[in-house]
Amino acid sequence: MGRVGACADNAAMENWFSLLQKNVLDQRSWETREQLRLAVVHWIEARYHRGRRQRRLGKLTPIEFEAIMKTTVDLAA
Repeated sequence: MGRVGACADNAAMENWFSLLQKNVLDQRSWETREQLRLAVVHWIEARYHRGRRQRRLGKLTPIEFEAIMKTTVDLAA
């Protein structure tokens, strides 16, 4: 972390929590904490990770990367 008052330090996490709030928390009211927990986990695993471009995959989403790899393997076989 940087020095006190360096606003860029928290920008990534604030952006992530903003997406979480917009896509999960503000969609409906939750009756139990367990329902909310499952909704958050589902959003992270099914939507956020699969749709987010990742540097280690060459700025592709995991779905795009898997499609390219599958095509490559199919062509090699």
